[in-house]
Amino acid sequence: MKIKLLLPVLFCFVSAIGFAQSKLPSNIFQHKLPNGLDVIVVEDNSVPLATVMITVKNGAYTEPPAFNGLSHLYEHMFFKANKDYPTQTDFMNRVSELGMEFNGSTTYENVNYFFTLPSANLKPGLELMNSSIRYPLFNAEEMKRENIVVDDEFQQHESAPAYALIDAMDHHMWGDLYSRKNPTGNHDIIRNATPALMDSIKNKYYYPNNALLTIAGDVAHAAVFAEVDQLFGSWQASAFDPFKKWPVPEFKPLTKTDYFVVQSPIANVPIIQMEWFGPDTRHDLPATYAADVFSYILDQNSSKLSKALIRSGLAQQVDFGYLTLSHTGPITLLVIPNPAKIPECLAEIKRQIAMWDSPDYVTDEQLETAKRKLGIQQTREAEVTSDFTQVLSFWWASASLDYFASYNDNLKKMTRADLQNYVRKYIKGKPYCAGLLVSPQMNRQLTPAKFFTAAN
Repeated sequence: MKIKLLLPVLFCFVSAIGFAQSKLPSNIFQHKLPNGLDVIVVEDNSVPLATVMITVKNGAYTEPPAFNGLSHLYEHMFFKANKDYPTQTDFMNRVSELGMEFNGSTTYENVNYFFTLPSANLKPGLELMNSSIRYPLFNAEEMKRENIVVDDEFQQHESAPAYALIDAMDHHMWGDLYSRKNPTGNHDIIRNATPALMDSIKNKYYYPNNALLTIAGDVAHAAVFAEVDQLFGSWQASAFDPFKKWPVPEFKPLTKTDYFVVQSPIANVPIIQMEWFGPDTRHDLPATYAADVFSYILDQNSSKLSKALIRSGLAQQVDFGYLTLSHTGPITLLVIPNPAKIPECLAEIKRQIAMWDSPDYVTDEQLETAKRKLGIQQTREAEVTSDFTQVLSFWWASASLDYFASYNDNLKKMTRADLQNYVRKYIKGKPYCAGLLVSPQMNRQLTPAKFFTAAN
């Protein structure tokens, strides 16, 4: 999994296939409460700290247009008043007493909330998490302030030069399901959200049978499981499966290749972005591994793609990636072309794509290096335990812990034929969206409508 280029993961200031206990590292332990709450403990006594994270399957993919942005707003309201700490001041005083840092994130398919604190304070940290997840108050006055804060974050995203292209691409790719791929949200929805809307989200998704609790750091799993049973065991499960009651619509495959030009007065350089519908973890697991390997190879400076575009002087930057998701992970090619050679750069991009399934496009050395480096990357993700909790929660929500545990074994099975089949199934000859970002001045000089078309 490579995070989507320029992905708008939103921070407060970011169907399960089944667990495979035997494949997980020896310091990771699992437990499931009778109410359905999944619990993971990661033991790491290198420093006297502990991280408590709760993850809910929520986020952009659960949001129809009328709710777009509310998952992110809920994330902000999480760290506010609750039944046990009835004001924001009370909550922050408790945070200070526990020597705790906190944050959260909202992405496409999950919302995370976490505390990091001295491991000696783990029990009161778990108690605070229990209060926050189960008994939020959604104070109206606090919410009015957060409506503005979250909308200001949205405006910061809009101020990025590439935002106009990314947002246009999402509209072209996802059509009337755009909100399901837009964690940032909608200005009007965010500004006018009410406590009642926060309650509606809680009543849909915030149940133990739709959540993962991860405790990582200087802890002992048996003691943690006992504490969790006592604190969270009375959290009542939902009487329904939220994803059956409010199913996530399937994203409609593209029926034709779509080229468009976006103008932005703050665009400093032209940017070409191309996207395809990629595999997902519900329907085509093998292709997700091939996608990761192929993306890694093409994203290196030594790849034929980079050599053809950068070393030739046709482009200044080339990025290629795939984002693993349970609901249609996008495949993204992003190129910053030489402004004086955009038509030539586009022609070479198309020529390269046509060769991606050639027997000699990827060498044996590149294939083996990619598999080895991706395996090393997964190992490195576990080095900082507080960050590792987010890695585990991502896979729990968008694939499964079994997917994570068997990732390296499945990478090693990838062959050149697997990469070729992946390219033929999802990229070569398949409809895609292509966008070109230019400033108004560039648009007048280049007249991209003459060459930036699917026909050329």
